[in-house]
Amino acid sequence: MRILFCVFMVLSVSLPSNAQVQKEWILPIKERAEWIDDMLEYRLDSLLPSLMERTGLDMWILISREYNEDPVMKTILPSSWLSARRRTIMVFYKPLDGGPLEKIAIARYSVGRLLKGEWNIDVYPDQWEALSKYIIERNPQKIGLNYSEDFGLADGVVHSEYAAFMKHIPETHKSRVVSAEDLAIAWLETRSKPEIDMYDHICKIGHQIIQEAFSEKVITPGVTTTDDIVWWLRQRSNDLGLKVWFHPTVSIQRKNSEKFDHLRSFSKRPGMQVVQYGDLLHVDFGITYLRLNTDQQQHFYILHPDENEVPSYLQDAFASSRRVQDILTEEFTLEKSGNQILADALARAGEEKIVASIYTHPIGFHGHAAGPTIGMWDNQGNTPGRGDYKMYHNTAYSIELNSATEIKEWGKIIRIMLEEDGLFSADGFRYLDGRQEQITSIPRKK
Repeated sequence: MRILFCVFMVLSVSLPSNAQVQKEWILPIKERAEWIDDMLEYRLDSLLPSLMERTGLDMWILISREYNEDPVMKTILPSSWLSARRRTIMVFYKPLDGGPLEKIAIARYSVGRLLKGEWNIDVYPDQWEALSKYIIERNPQKIGLNYSEDFGLADGVVHSEYAAFMKHIPETHKSRVVSAEDLAIAWLETRSKPEIDMYDHICKIGHQIIQEAFSEKVITPGVTTTDDIVWWLRQRSNDLGLKVWFHPTVSIQRKNSEKFDHLRSFSKRPGMQVVQYGDLLHVDFGITYLRLNTDQQQHFYILHPDENEVPSYLQDAFASSRRVQDILTEEFTLEKSGNQILADALARAGEEKIVASIYTHPIGFHGHAAGPTIGMWDNQGNTPGRGDYKMYHNTAYSIELNSATEIKEWGKIIRIMLEEDGLFSADGFRYLDGRQEQITSIPRKK
């Protein structure tokens, strides 16, 4: 398949840890489109049948109108489709006898090469009638629609389309309509082999952009502001042909009497500050590339002219948060709920006398993606519904958390807020392109 060539071509490029990101490391638009279409074809053929079997659905129907797409449908649209067309109806049918998956569109035309168009308007002038006929012929036992109380990404069928669907399907099949919540989440959260092969490279690009931004090439103490760095990140991403899925943040902790409120990163954006010598900088940054997202937070320290390394007390504080990362990922277990993972990790951190806060989320087709919620920044207890969802293999997560440490030299408590992306598989957990191991100095010292 073309996808294998593209992956080899991109991953064969060596990216030194201090290198500047080059446009050659990022596929041209046409080759990106080929990769995306190959990836989707692979997912539909190799992944979806097993997910339908696991979640107990033999028919899955997605319905959307142009510019009001179901979040799941948007991940299935081919690269040349930037939106649904008129009313797009996708149907996936997996026979209970083990027959091959049927992938059709009740539409006037096929959806790229992924779904064959099956609506013959001369025979069935009404689109709903064509769908109803297909349902009668296949006679599914469970028909899944994307509605959900707990997961917005699995709640994509709008009221009017749901009402029209229920009005037109056979009376005998109405009682077979169920929520496709589990299947919708499984489709969104499960990473296929091509995506796993590519994800390290995508995270590498994100890491490299951060390394560029937090260097003496961009930052001049006493001159550069946090806002300057934020907009440099936006501009650099744009120049490389990449998108960011949220506006980056850059914040400062320093030796002064000001109490650092880490929650302001969630409730309100930190104000603009001028970077000074001795500042501890924090960045939150994420890109979108090949429909996959990154979400990364790291720390940098501005060396005083007479300093050659980051103060040990700051590195010790960083090590506490890195320890919380280890504790959390050691609790990742197949079919363990997000709520239980959170409770067990916080309990272990407490036993080690680490003041920790965990708010880890899945990542993939979306930044804050579908899957188990493992804590929230404003709730360190159970999250009903989303936190009850269980963990499965081949799922990716942004390991997002912080720990509080009293810095006697500064006379205050600081927070080390870390976020790195990783993959949970049958082989355990690993970070995608690794993680920051210690606070990085600006300028770098050999």
